[in-house]
Amino acid sequence: MGDNKNNRIKMVSEKIVSHTTLLDKTYEIYNQALTYILKVMFQEFPLTYDESIKTTTNVVEKLIHHTAKNPQPKYEDFNMLFPKYPSYFRRATIASAYGKWSSWRSNYLNWEKERLEAIDNNKKFTKKAPTPQFEHTDFPVFYKGNMYKQIAEGYEIKIYKNNDWVWEKVVVSAKTDLIRRGITDWKQCNPKLIKRGSKYFLSFAYEKEIKLHKLKESDTRILAIDLGLTNSAVCCVMESDGTVLDRLFIKQSKEKDHLFHLTNQLKKAQRQTRGAKCPRYWNRIKGLQRQMTNDTAHQIIEFATKYNVNTIVFEYLGQMRIPKGFYGARRLRFKLHYWRKTGIQNKVTEMAHYLGMRISRVLARGTSMYAYDGTGKVSRSNRKDLCEFPEGKKYHADLNASYNIGARFFIRATIKPLSEKRRLALGAKVPEVLVRTEQTLSTLYKLQTCKA
Repeated sequence: MGDNKNNRIKMVSEKIVSHTTLLDKTYEIYNQALTYILKVMFQEFPLTYDESIKTTTNVVEKLIHHTAKNPQPKYEDFNMLFPKYPSYFRRATIASAYGKWSSWRSNYLNWEKERLEAIDNNKKFTKKAPTPQFEHTDFPVFYKGNMYKQIAEGYEIKIYKNNDWVWEKVVVSAKTDLIRRGITDWKQCNPKLIKRGSKYFLSFAYEKEIKLHKLKESDTRILAIDLGLTNSAVCCVMESDGTVLDRLFIKQSKEKDHLFHLTNQLKKAQRQTRGAKCPRYWNRIKGLQRQMTNDTAHQIIEFATKYNVNTIVFEYLGQMRIPKGFYGARRLRFKLHYWRKTGIQNKVTEMAHYLGMRISRVLARGTSMYAYDGTGKVSRSNRKDLCEFPEGKKYHADLNASYNIGARFFIRATIKPLSEKRRLALGAKVPEVLVRTEQTLSTLYKLQTCKA
């Protein structure tokens, strides 16, 4: 089941209302120092250089910083260009610059590898080498005690003012309600000075090591989720014996109708303007997608918390395969639906881990194709949210799929620890056990009967 611990981080931004333009100089000098140190690294470091941050900090400081033990650094103009530059700022700048240099190095080595492979295979290679970027808009980190202090009225931070680095009191709009965010017992990390537009924020990271549950898969209570077309999500709470405790339907009809019209308007505008980007429509579509993703994820987590679920089970999405005959707005809607499903799974995974829940995925193929009662393949009706079982019974298609998703999780947990001989013996009694694409809820019932 993997590691039982994971470090989770939440970001909290507090808006600075007492200062705006006064902080511009600090922000500007930090990025100028970052550019200088980046140029030093590109000048001094060979492609084979791959040391730790601690070692790199010592190496760079010997190159640029004048001290009693290092009276003649190679790049001695650093102290003249950045007088009285705080030591903790300098180390933070070196760490940031090394990260950017390492990223360029990795990209360059990958490019070189691709180039050599193309030469060996006598293929044409036109891809350009990654270009070093020296100008960045990075944000400085303030280390507690040396660069920032917490006071009753707000914070004191060290900034560049009147040609000197001095302590300055800054007032924030309102301190974040840590109780509402659920992070009162989380560790507060050093803040970054973030600039958004013309406003500045102190962005704090809160960190906590959360232990995921250690229950066996066969002993857990799960929430099985099918991310369908007509419904954003259909969920069922299931016990290990296949008992379904409750169901949840998340429809979002208004949002989907709005998205349908937006995609039509976008494609119409692109036809009329010969493929223009139409950013106004895209911004509205992205905002609606984000709202639908967040709303679905929050409803899923709220439902899982209500029933003390241990594991949330999704279907494995795999790569996007667009069906033949999908063009224009229809093709775009298919892509948006896939991206939204991926976003929902990622968001639910993040939120579930905060609560100690695990995430699992099962094979998606056949979950909607076969009836959960084991009678065979289903047929879809004109109403796409309904399906018809072989004996004529009508049932909700996505709910049927969610039953099969939950059942496959417990079937896998049951047969995984068994020997091959025992699996074949069970397969002789319950043939569907050996064919994953045909496993349904009835397969789980039969499997439990055989084990009993």
